[in-house]
Amino acid sequence: GLNKEKTPSTTFTIGIDAPDVVRAKTKECADQFNILKVKLGRDNDKEMIETIRSVTDLPIAIDANQGWADRQYALDMIHWLKEKGVVMIEQPMPKEKLEDIAWITQQSPLPIFADESLQRLGDVAALKGAFTGINIKLMKCTGMREAWKMVTLAHALGMRVMVGCMTETSCAISAASQFSPLVDFADLDGNLLISNDRFKGVEVVKGKITLNDLPGIGVMKI
Repeated sequence: GLNKEKTPSTTFTIGIDAPDVVRAKTKECADQFNILKVKLGRDNDKEMIETIRSVTDLPIAIDANQGWADRQYALDMIHWLKEKGVVMIEQPMPKEKLEDIAWITQQSPLPIFADESLQRLGDVAALKGAFTGINIKLMKCTGMREAWKMVTLAHALGMRVMVGCMTETSCAISAASQFSPLVDFADLDGNLLISNDRFKGVEVVKGKITLNDLPGIGVMKI
């Protein structure tokens, strides 16, 4: 098994919303997490970041959700975001614009990770050079066996790795957490965003993914 002491901190997502709501959500979670995730790709991107920065100076990971249509605009935004304490960018442009994404990656001061551009193991090698790294989600890649192969291949290609999630129960989040000691970034907050979780498993302690000693993936049904 992997060393569970090497699990990373997980991001916690601040969704696109009105400034007052964003400010309140940021205040609520700023003391519980070590890094935030912010979804951008709309016309209020800078306002979102400035609102969060009025509350906390925690590092920020950005998911642009394919929302930037022009590569020069995207690169300019990335430089601005770096000045605001952003540490990584997911999917700055639509997946169809792979050449433009590669152009951004070559000049970006921040690592660029594939999200929508990546589904399965067969996609990984084709993204080398276009992205700094990949975001692996079990719900897209079919499960832990293929995810492990994707991590191994990405590392062999000199790419960085992130593990992400959808809105999921603690069962799926605990499964994804098993290989989190191998990744550079983790976005495993999906179980924290639901109120009807039927499982108990991995926990977040002081912002860090914390694996337990239960058999298998460490899950119990509630």
